[in-house]
Amino acid sequence: MSGKRYSPEEIISKLREAEVFLAEGVTVGEVIRRLGVNKITYYRWRKEYGGMKVEQAKRLKDLEKENGRLKRLLADAELDKAILKEAAEGNW
Repeated sequence: MSGKRYSPEEIISKLREAEVFLAEGVTVGEVIRRLGVNKITYYRWRKEYGGMKVEQAKRLKDLEKENGRLKRLLADAELDKAILKEAAEGNW
């Protein structure tokens, strides 16, 4: 069963809430219950988005998307190059 997908803005907002709760002396377990997320999810979010601002998170996601697109283009180009090289050698 899959859970709700949160946007980077929502994640950063929830992490800020968690920081406020923790500053008030609330335990991590209670903070996780108040946020309504799993313990693993909370720590993963903190690792990925901890200390980020919303604009930085948006930029990070844009860069990751562009990087994936460029990797696919490079893989396609390398495949084309290998096919042409094999055809030129006559190994078919």
